Amino acid sequence: MKIEWIKGKTDNCYIVSEGKDAILVDTASGESYEKVLEECSKYNMRLIVLTHVHFDHAENAAKLSEHFGVPVAYHAADENLFESFDNQPMKSYGIVGKVVLGMSLKVLRNTVVKRPENVIHIKEGDDLSEYGINAKILELPGHTKGSIGVDVEGTDLIVGDALDNWITPATGHLYSDKNALKASAEKIRALGPRKIYYGHGKPTVRVNKETGRYTS
Repeated sequence: MKIEWIKGKTDNCYIVSEGKDAILVDTASGESYEKVLEECSKYNMRLIVLTHVHFDHAENAAKLSEHFGVPVAYHAADENLFESFDNQPMKSYGIVGKVVLGMSLKVLRNTVVKRPENVIHIKEGDDLSEYGINAKILELPGHTKGSIGVDVEGTDLIVGDALDNWITPATGHLYSDKNALKASAEKIRALGPRKIYYGHGKPTVRVNKETGRYTS
């Protein structure tokens, strides 16, 4: 199993592949469309998974879905974000969070994410093996109500914005529900060692179950 990191302006998305079969986890913002399309075109794309429905993760979903003829999977609790970001307003903690939120808020409020036509709603424990990938869905609410992660082979975890690595690995700095976000971070730690792939920041850290610390 291979995970390819596609780096956007400030956001990340990932191609998870087994041979030529692949899924795309998140799609980056619109300005990265051609880059994401080029990388995905190297594979037999089977599915697009959104960790949540914010523009920097989902803006290219509808176009890529139409281009490759594949469904887009996300949690039903994020459905209302296609109508408006303000349906799940963001708060932040700490200096990093306040800076990121301040830079993002205007764009979040003024960017409408087009809802794909071919949609699948996913939930905790859903298996992606029918798409050629040995991975399962993990519900990680808090950043948004429907935030999810993708646990690949029990060794690699794509977490969306449940955690971030803007400067150092941490619980995600932006949230719609702070208590739910903290619970999701603890859920990730309880899984044991994983290589963590973030929505923002370099995906090169693991979480240690015994200490709860992140290490390179």
